[in-house]
Amino acid sequence: MGFWQRTRALRWWIIAIVMLGTIINYLVRQTLGVVVATPAFQADVPMTKEQYSWVTGVFQAFIMLQPVVGYILDRVGLRTGMAVFATGWALLTFAHGWVTSWQGLAALRGALGFAEGTSHTAGLKVVSEWFPARERGLAGGIYNLGASAGIALAGPIVAIAIVWWDWRAAFYVAGGLALLWVMLWLLYYRSPEDHPALSPEERALIATGQESHVLATGAKPAVLSLLGRRNFWGIALPRFLADPTWATLTFWLPLYLSEVRGFNLGELAIAVVLPFVAADIGCLAGPALVLWLERRGIALIDARRWTFTVGAVLMTSMIFVGGVTSPYTAVALLSIGAFAHQTLSVTCITMASDLFPRNEVGTVAGMAGTMANLGVLIFTLLIGALVVRIGYDPFFIALGVFDLIAAALLWTLVRKPGEAPGGESGWIPILLGAILAGGLTLFYATSAAPEPCALFTALSACDVPIAMRGIWGFGLALALLGILIEIRARRSRAA
Repeated sequence: MGFWQRTRALRWWIIAIVMLGTIINYLVRQTLGVVVATPAFQADVPMTKEQYSWVTGVFQAFIMLQPVVGYILDRVGLRTGMAVFATGWALLTFAHGWVTSWQGLAALRGALGFAEGTSHTAGLKVVSEWFPARERGLAGGIYNLGASAGIALAGPIVAIAIVWWDWRAAFYVAGGLALLWVMLWLLYYRSPEDHPALSPEERALIATGQESHVLATGAKPAVLSLLGRRNFWGIALPRFLADPTWATLTFWLPLYLSEVRGFNLGELAIAVVLPFVAADIGCLAGPALVLWLERRGIALIDARRWTFTVGAVLMTSMIFVGGVTSPYTAVALLSIGAFAHQTLSVTCITMASDLFPRNEVGTVAGMAGTMANLGVLIFTLLIGALVVRIGYDPFFIALGVFDLIAAALLWTLVRKPGEAPGGESGWIPILLGAILAGGLTLFYATSAAPEPCALFTALSACDVPIAMRGIWGFGLALALLGILIEIRARRSRAA
């Protein structure tokens, strides 16, 4: 009898491999966030704040294609799909070391964003397939540790690479680590049904711990049907509001600390790590709080909602970041925000595996990830367009408020298993699309916009960045999609 069959703990080794992959994933994406704050990079690849927001915006635009990669993973399987996509991370990261212009960098970031859209999608699929319901929260917290750990490692790796070689070497190291992980994944990962080292006892534990409503049906994921369910939007909209915090910490924190707080490279290598160490603790604190609440008789979904709400209240610490004079107090407040964000984020992400069948989890996670990254894209572009004029303080205040709204939506929209789920409807995407398109139109009609545009003047006649026009167009497309979903739902009800 092998080691894993004796210990009956193979599922924890599997999630450890996923966590390591998440570390590599976020190390790869965060390397640029640290490198861009160094004088050596700025001399070799000069770009303005707005151009940098374009670079990060392109990444977010392509990572919004998570429904595509999620659907691919649902169809071809995790083992093959993740090996292919992770190889893409590695090769594209190597290529970052060869860039000479921000335009070339933007193209590479777009391709990397598409490839890296597999991270949370794959993690959720592993959690749903390998863990009984009572262990999913802890398993989700463990693999999410990789996000903050990867970002925390980026600072020291970049600092060492610059001291020993140059900034380009940081990308070569990150790419090499990604290739090593691909070999580990192919060597050890199989599905529970096919893994030769899985003991009969552990297989039975996994199978008997699955709720009937999350068992795979074998049917193809029905995308329009999923988009018409309130439980999908109950996960997606809170992620839309919450994820700008993570992107701000990932893409803008080094620039903020170096330019506003005056940190040098050595101080950055330490200060950038602290919020993500706090975030690691949050990854475990969220599942621990859920388990504590469950043991006191609170249903799983309610326990997750209460945990999200606690995180949202703690997130209000971000409101005060810009108002404190001490840079160390600012880092402390950012660390509280990072802890709070991961506490609520891992809780919300894991809910997909609690509410949807396994054959739909990849697609649901991908589409919810698209909404999360849409929020990131909008917020990042707004920072790039406005930070020179209004500073960072209003953005920190917004981050402290968004999650309170997200908590209210989570309580309002999500229906627990056994409750009446409500019929399929397109009204949520209709309203969201109208808010995006109408909100952007109103924004450009005010003096806060970089180039104000009269309210009833076409955006094409004003000096509006292409990215903002793209967001406006996405809002219209989302509203039209909602109309199609509503038409389909009404026909189904009439049939």
